Amino acid sequence: MKALFIGGTGTISSAITSQLLEQGHELYLLNRGNRNTALPTGVNVIQADINNEEQVAKLIEHLEFDVVVDFIAFELAQLERDYRLFNGKTKQFIFISSASAYQTPLSDYRITEGTPLSNPYWEYSRNKIACEEYLVKQYRDNGFPITIIRPSHTYDERSIPLGVHGRKGSWQVAKRMLENKPVIIHGDGTSLWTMTHNSDFAKGFIGLMGNIHAIGEAVHITSDETVTWNQIYEIIADSLGVKLNSVHVASSFLAECDEEFSGGLLGDKANSVVFDNSKLKRLVPEFVATTRLDQGIKQTIEYILAHPEHQTEDPEFDSWCDKVIGALNAAAESIKN
Repeated sequence: MKALFIGGTGTISSAITSQLLEQGHELYLLNRGNRNTALPTGVNVIQADINNEEQVAKLIEHLEFDVVVDFIAFELAQLERDYRLFNGKTKQFIFISSASAYQTPLSDYRITEGTPLSNPYWEYSRNKIACEEYLVKQYRDNGFPITIIRPSHTYDERSIPLGVHGRKGSWQVAKRMLENKPVIIHGDGTSLWTMTHNSDFAKGFIGLMGNIHAIGEAVHITSDETVTWNQIYEIIADSLGVKLNSVHVASSFLAECDEEFSGGLLGDKANSVVFDNSKLKRLVPEFVATTRLDQGIKQTIEYILAHPEHQTEDPEFDSWCDKVIGALNAAAESIKN
């Protein structure tokens, strides 16, 4: 199989890249080269900015692919560009959408690919929906061979998967745990969530590549394991070898304190989700997610502790957490008195 990845070095795509090469496929990555130093041997790099359409068109002029995947498209104009570049050049075009595009709040906590798409809380999700609608139209009207993939919360060894963290990543939350400082869990921590290790995601994804039954279809790829946020934070603390010191804060309050959480919490993580992977397993019968969350997070913690370059501190977020927790404690004391 001859594939072209636009991107190819992110959380999701890096695992797919590695597994494809291990299986002997021919892989091209089109990116700006900023993170290519750690690429496995055998990758064919086309160094360019995908937004420079004229340059990319020249670079791929004499190339055709079995599969083209865009990992970094977020807005409609980017998919319109992809259609111009790759229509007639690939047997399958895969778009990475998002499970956050599903109806929010849900009318049924069990999510299938037939769950309506609607998210009034998060522009990111609405943009993904618009991209999906455009591609479906190109498939119906012009035969453009699309497959839409909807990942949920996918993680790897480079970042601890969390609900509430700052703009510089999740390390500051782990640091607070190590210092026995209270960490914020959104809501009461009992809502249901699913996290998928990128190596498991890659197995399902590769099974959809070059799969004629996936053309024209939308499929989500997640683990079948469902946990609460309280369990997730307990797993992280246990992996760090510390006792969890948590404070539960309403998601709506967090969104009021920082509008960045409006989409990521109210439009995503504050809602219980349970994914039905029946469609994926019908299309890829051999798929099974084998990395249990406690095992995966333990591997992530061990890797980050051994690699200081992934321990990015975030003093601004640290101070923000103290302010939020302090305000709640002050409010409780004022009511008591």
